[in-house]
Amino acid sequence: MPIATMTNKGQITIPKEVRDMLGLHSGDKLEFSCVKDGKLLVTPLKKNVDDLYGKLFNPDTKPLSIEAINEAIRSKFQQESCE
Repeated sequence: MPIATMTNKGQITIPKEVRDMLGLHSGDKLEFSCVKDGKLLVTPLKKNVDDLYGKLFNPDTKPLSIEAINEAIRSKFQQESCE
């Protein structure tokens, strides 16, 4: 069983074996719940793609043509290459 040590700031590094088993990546959120006998239950909070549906939708934004999108990309790359 993997073991972790808490720092004086209260931080714990989750062992790689546990991160891999739970499919955790940087930025993932974990929920901590106290259960019987002084044990702690740690549950990864995973976002489903369906939870994100409509988050970026803005009804006031007009759709762009393919040409306009390509031009915006082209000009952005030109700006970055000049910097």
